[in-house]
Amino acid sequence: MADPNKGPLGAAELRERAEELAREKASLLEEDIGDLSLAFVRQTLHELRVHQIELEMQNEELRRAQVELEITRARYFDLYDLAPMGYCTLNEQGLILQANLTAALLLGVTRSELVERPMSRFVFSSDQDIYYLHRKRLLETGDPQAWDLRMVKPDGTPFWAHLEATVALDEAGTPALRFVLSDVSARKEAEAALVKEGALHSAMFNSAKFLSIATDAKGVIQLFNVGAESMLGYRAADVMTKLTPFDLADPEEVIARAKAMSVALARPVAPGFEALVFKASRGIEDIYELTCIRQDGGRLPMVLSVSALRDGQNNIIGYLLIGTDNTAHKQIEAERATLNQALEDRNADLEYAKVVAEKANLAKSEFLSSMSHELRTPLGAILGFAQLLESGTPPPTPTQKLSVDQILKAGWYLLELINEILDLAKIESGKVALSLEPISLAEVMQDCRYMVEAQAEKHSVSMIYPQFGLPTFVQADQKRLKQILVNLLSNAIKYNQMGGTVEVSCHGSSSGRLRICVQDTGAGLAPEQMAQLFQPFNRLGQREGTVEGTGIGLVVCKRLVELMRGVIGVESTVGKGSVFWIELDLSHAPQTAAAATEPASLSPAQDDASARLQTLLYVEDNPANLMLVEEILARRPDLRLLSATDGTRGIEIARTAQPDVILMDISLPGISGTEALKILMEDPTTARIPVVAISANALPRDIELGLEAGFFRYLTKPIKVTEFLETVDLALTRAKQSRPA
Repeated sequence: MADPNKGPLGAAELRERAEELAREKASLLEEDIGDLSLAFVRQTLHELRVHQIELEMQNEELRRAQVELEITRARYFDLYDLAPMGYCTLNEQGLILQANLTAALLLGVTRSELVERPMSRFVFSSDQDIYYLHRKRLLETGDPQAWDLRMVKPDGTPFWAHLEATVALDEAGTPALRFVLSDVSARKEAEAALVKEGALHSAMFNSAKFLSIATDAKGVIQLFNVGAESMLGYRAADVMTKLTPFDLADPEEVIARAKAMSVALARPVAPGFEALVFKASRGIEDIYELTCIRQDGGRLPMVLSVSALRDGQNNIIGYLLIGTDNTAHKQIEAERATLNQALEDRNADLEYAKVVAEKANLAKSEFLSSMSHELRTPLGAILGFAQLLESGTPPPTPTQKLSVDQILKAGWYLLELINEILDLAKIESGKVALSLEPISLAEVMQDCRYMVEAQAEKHSVSMIYPQFGLPTFVQADQKRLKQILVNLLSNAIKYNQMGGTVEVSCHGSSSGRLRICVQDTGAGLAPEQMAQLFQPFNRLGQREGTVEGTGIGLVVCKRLVELMRGVIGVESTVGKGSVFWIELDLSHAPQTAAAATEPASLSPAQDDASARLQTLLYVEDNPANLMLVEEILARRPDLRLLSATDGTRGIEIARTAQPDVILMDISLPGISGTEALKILMEDPTTARIPVVAISANALPRDIELGLEAGFFRYLTKPIKVTEFLETVDLALTRAKQSRPA
C-alpha cells in the first residue's frame, strides 16, 4: 500500500509495484490464504490505476513546459534579430563573435560575413583612433562608453553611427564586449543644417547690406544690427530701448499707409507703429516699401519684410523688421517712367507722322492719278492723230513721215515715263499687291521671248535662251516676273553692240534658290557706274546717247524682286559686257495643273457687203479724243459711230438707238462712266451691250476696279490704234453672240 507521506511514484516504480502485487496475489492464491479478502485486491488495483493517471498528468505538464520554452526561445531570437538597433558581441581583440540581423543590414553585409571579422574594418579611416581609444578605455575601466563616429560599408557608402559599448565576463571568465549600433546620419545632417542656419542668421544680423530691427511687443527697439547702423546713420545705443521703427520712418507715408489699410480692411488702423505691423500681428505676410529718415535727415527708400515673434504659447513677444536699400530700384523705376513717357511721346509723334504720311501718300496717289489723267488726255490726242497721219491716205511725204516719227517717238517715250513713275510711286507707297505662287519659268521665258523678239531683230542682236529639261518653278508673281525679265532683256538689247548676243541662263543653288542671268556683249560698266545703279532717273551718263530710256526701270525691278523675297545684282567688265541676275526661291509644281486656255484669236471683222451695219456709241466729253476715234472708225465703213458728251445723254441714246457696243470714258461731267455702266447693266434693254472703258486713269488699281465693275475691256489713253480696233472687234463679236435671235 502506498505511503501517503511520499510523493508520486515514477513509471518504473509503478511497474515494479504492480509486479510485486501480482506475485503476492499469486502466492496467496497458491497458499490458498483464505483470510485475504476480495476487498483488499480491489483496493490494490484501484491504487495502481490512480498512480498511472498521476504519471500521465505529469508527462503532459512536462510536454507543455517544453513547448513554452521553445516559443520563448523563438520570441527572444526574433526580438534580437529584428531589433531597431544593431547588437554585436566582440572579444578582447575586437573580432565580432555574434551579431543580429539589424547590425548586418546597417553594415551592409550578411550576418555570416560579420563573424570573425574585426569591427575596425567598418570604421572610417579618419575615425579609427576614436574607435580604438573608446575600446581601450572600456577594457581598462569597465565603464560603459558611448560616442558617434563615421563608418563605411564594403561598397564605400559612408554613414554616421552612434555606438554604446559595455563589457561583461562570459562563462569562462573572459571579457566580452557588447556593442549597440544605430544609424544617426539624419540627425547629423540636421545638426549641420542648424549650424549652417545659425551661421546664415549670424551673417544676416551682422551684414551691412541688411537692416535688421527687433522690437518688443510695444514696438520699442531691442536689436539694431550693423546694417541698420550703416544705412540709417544711428548707433545702436542711441535707438535701443528708446525709439520705435515709426520714429525712423517718413510720417506722411505711414499716415497714408494707415488710411489705405483702413479702407482695405474696413476697420480703423492707427497711423503709428500699428500701421507698420498691423498685418504681421494677425499672421499675414507683409512686405512693403517705406521711406526711412536717416540721422542726417536724408531719405532712404527701403523694402521692409515684417513678421511677428511669438513664444511657445503663440503670444506675440515682439516684431522683426528686415529691410534692403531700394534706392537703385527706385532710380530704375524713375528712369523707366521717364523712358516710358518718352516712348509714349515718341509713339504719339510716330502716330502723328504716320497719319501725316498716310495723308501725304493718299494725296500723292490722288495727285499722280490726277496727273496721269491730265497728261494722258492730251498725249492721247497727240499719239492718236500722229498714228492717223502715219497710216493715212495718201501716205505722208518723206519729210512728213520723219516729223510724224519724231512725234510718235517722243509721245511713246513720254507715255513710258509716266507709266514707270506711277509704278515706282505705287511700289514705294507699299500699295503693290503681289500674288506669290509657283510659276513655270519655261512659260514665262517663252512669253518674254515673244515680247522682245522684234526689238532684238531691230538691233540685230542674237538671243540665246535656256532649255528646260525638267519643269522648273519659282515662287513669284507672274505678271511682275515678266515685267522684270522684259526690262532686263530690253536693256541687254538696247545697250548691246550691233550684231551682239544676249544669253539667258539659269543656275540652281544649295540654298533652294534659282539664279536667272541675263548676259550681254555690250560696253560694260565701270566701277563708278556700278555704284550708281538702281538710282531713280540715273542713266549712267547715257542721257546724251542715242539709246532711249527713263532711268527708272532698274529701280522698279529691284523693288519688285525684293517684294518677292528675292535678290538682284550685276557683274560687269568694261569692254566685255554685263551680267544682270536675279535670285528667287525654287518651288514645287502647283497641286492643280489645270492648263490655262488662251481665248481663241478673233480675226477682224471683214467688210462684207451683206453684213449688217454695226453701231458704236462713244460717250466722251473731250472733243480731241472724240475726233480721234471718229477718224479711226472712218476707215471702217462697216461701222457707224454715235456720240454723247455726258453720261446721262449717253444712257438716253443707248436706250433709244440700241448700239452694238458702247465706248465709255470714266471721268465725265455729271455722273461718271462707272455709274453710267451700273445703270445700263440694271436696264434689261441695255444690259446685254458690251461696254468698253477708254480712260486716262491708267493706274493698275484703276484698271482692276473697272473690270470688277463690269466693263468688257479697259483701254487706257493714249489710244493705240491697233489695240483699239482689235478690242472693238472683240466687243462686236460678243455683241453678236449675246444678241437675241
